Amino acid sequence: MKAMRLHEPGPAEGKRLQLTEIPTLMPGPGQVRLRVRACGVCHTDLHTVEGEIHPPHLPITPGHQVVGIVEALGDGAAGTLKLGQRVGVPWLHSACGACEFCRRGQENLCAKAQFTGFHVNGGYADSMLAQAAYSLPLPEELSNEQAAPLLCAGIIGYRSLRQADLQAGETLGLVGFGASAHLAIQVARHWDCTVYAFTRSLEHRRHALELGAAWAGGIEDEAPRQLDRAVIFAPAGNLVPLTLEKLRPAGTLAINAIHMTPIPEMPYALIYGERTLRSVANATYQDGVEFLRLAPEIPIRSTVAVYALEDANLALLDMKHSRINGEAVLKV
Repeated sequence: MKAMRLHEPGPAEGKRLQLTEIPTLMPGPGQVRLRVRACGVCHTDLHTVEGEIHPPHLPITPGHQVVGIVEALGDGAAGTLKLGQRVGVPWLHSACGACEFCRRGQENLCAKAQFTGFHVNGGYADSMLAQAAYSLPLPEELSNEQAAPLLCAGIIGYRSLRQADLQAGETLGLVGFGASAHLAIQVARHWDCTVYAFTRSLEHRRHALELGAAWAGGIEDEAPRQLDRAVIFAPAGNLVPLTLEKLRPAGTLAINAIHMTPIPEMPYALIYGERTLRSVANATYQDGVEFLRLAPEIPIRSTVAVYALEDANLALLDMKHSRINGEAVLKV
């Protein structure tokens, strides 16, 4: 099988991923082998490739927004999935199922959780292994390329809105307008929320307005009114105090970032007034079930730029430099 493998992290400009032939594996107990059809390119992949977060071993095949067809079943998997079924593989590969977090339905916080494309090989390949119990059946209405971004950017964006305590009809700020924000805005508009987009990119501002934002500008600009809720998608800690300045008392700011530059010292007045500052850590299986049930109802439309598997390095570089509206997707 072919895979784009990371052997040594470094700047994406150095084309860190190498096309490699590796053995095709048979699925073990509870596993399935998938014939990969598409895989989204996530900012977490870029953090991994550039060494900002460190997988436990190298080489590794990145990719955790995987659309694939079940082509082999391990022992015990037949009761969950069937041959020929199309499924999605998200960031959460597995959790222990026994700790206090797993028992509370918060397996995203499990200390023994493993993540796709980080602890185990992911979807920058033509074949991969996945856990049947954590694979998500996909709505028939979604093409492979449309479905791939939903499996992380969409699911974690949905969880971020929930963690931001967003209620129908409120005013929401989205800070950074890339893959996740362009899907989250569609959920928020479905909930009749007014959305303001804050982004440096003029092209991303235009994209936000096309998707229903009431206003788009830079973080330094004054929005039309105070925010009830906000989500930061950009991995820049300096945005936290700048966003809190725009948040009403008793509002909530959620940070959707697995890696972020340091948050600077800030005056207490920015958090005073019972404002809430909350991180978003991964997502649960139930988040995926709920979001994929909601997506056709809206209906959500992913804006995608399609690349060949062999062009994964270019896709990462284009994402790094904000040359993509929406998300890059590898078509396998």
